Amino acid sequence: MAPLRILHVFRAPLGGLFRHVLDVARGQIAAGHLVGIFCESSTGGARAAKTLTALAPDLALGLHRMPMHRSIHPLDAVAVTRLSALARRLAPDVLHGHGSKGGAFARLAAGSGRAIRAYTPHGGSFNYHPGTLAHRLYMAAEKILERRTDVFLFESRYVRDRFEAFVGATDRLVRVVHNGIAEEEFEPIERAPDPFDLVYIGEFRIAKGVDTLIEALSLIKKKHGRRLTLLAVGSGPTETRLQDHARAAGVWDSTAFVPPQPIRAALARGRVMVVPSKAESLPYVILEAAAAAQPLVSTDVGGIPEIFGPYAGDLIPPSDPVRLAGKIMDALGQSEEARHAKALALSREVHDGFRIDTMLDGVLGGYADARAARRDRDAADPLSLPKGSAP
Repeated sequence: MAPLRILHVFRAPLGGLFRHVLDVARGQIAAGHLVGIFCESSTGGARAAKTLTALAPDLALGLHRMPMHRSIHPLDAVAVTRLSALARRLAPDVLHGHGSKGGAFARLAAGSGRAIRAYTPHGGSFNYHPGTLAHRLYMAAEKILERRTDVFLFESRYVRDRFEAFVGATDRLVRVVHNGIAEEEFEPIERAPDPFDLVYIGEFRIAKGVDTLIEALSLIKKKHGRRLTLLAVGSGPTETRLQDHARAAGVWDSTAFVPPQPIRAALARGRVMVVPSKAESLPYVILEAAAAAQPLVSTDVGGIPEIFGPYAGDLIPPSDPVRLAGKIMDALGQSEEARHAKALALSREVHDGFRIDTMLDGVLGGYADARAARRDRDAADPLSLPKGSAP
């Protein structure tokens, strides 16, 4: 494949979406493509700034950051205008939008000539409850933007199915490209001395279900008289509320809230990782933990069953502190050898199905298929405009 000019568009340099873009961008750069990034400037903190600064010299199409809002906002028009001007100047072959906001910007931008518009949803708007006003509005927006999309690169079958159910069937190219991780992430973790019983790693927001975890710890304390220790690693808008919840539930003295840190260092500090999410797409945190053979307790939401494969029966419903408490007690009641054997089996499953090279091939293959489809359309109708271009 000849080198492509690829501009990745997303909002916040945070969480799994950020990791996904970084992995894809680095892989594409290593393959000889010319890559750029357009993202938000005020979130992510020092860690994101350091990561992006380190990557910037390798970004042939540059690093471009500006303020963006999480929800729909009138100033979104400013971002689309700036991205349009950037597209006119850089002339990318591919505009790849990630997440709801990045996907909207990449597909609304004008001035991109014959650029392929690729879109990778990461949960986001597809996680709103059906029937709510927010869900109806976002699905209506997705329906409009579908006509300006060349290829959908869904990271899970779950989100693909949500799209088909609430947006409808599409005649655009559709591919499911699972997130993938690197070989070195399957190296064993050396446990820290005197680890916490449990570790949570992720954002502190309602969808992540940390409130359910706190309630489960309170139930365990009341019913079994056991004071389980929890290391909660992350940051987010509900952090203060969750800390207050831990105090009210009587588990504050056994819970430590700490800022984000490298995941393997955090995993080493806990016997069992708990993922109490109420909504997900295909979370990297589970892929990373599973690869490292970290014992896991997780809810059955989003694309998580796709990761667990034959072990999906171990997953539990979300927002159920009683079931979560029971699953935690079952996990901690096993011998360390039994927990490790179970975790190692899941690690092998992830190794077989979620590799970074497979992900990179899938993304580039999606671009190639979309470009071929564009050539076929042009051959059939030489006077047609490329989808998404201004007349």
